[in-house]
Amino acid sequence: MSATVKIHPVLNISRIRQYVDQVKGQRKEVPQPVIVEGKEEWEVEKILNKRRVQGKDKYLVQWKGFMAEGDT
Repeated sequence: MSATVKIHPVLNISRIRQYVDQVKGQRKEVPQPVIVEGKEEWEVEKILNKRRVQGKDKYLVQWKGFMAEGDT
């Protein structure tokens, strides 16, 4: 007879921190796009990562004026 081992997610109490509101000075509003030849465009601040998926390059982009949650 084999025994089944059940693993429970455990988090050390030293890793838990109290929630803090948004840092003063961070932007909450989303920047408006620039209209170029009738199309909406946003400016790239930085390419954060690149990977190849099914033969195509995929990029993780940090957009200028957006916070980290806006990275796509």
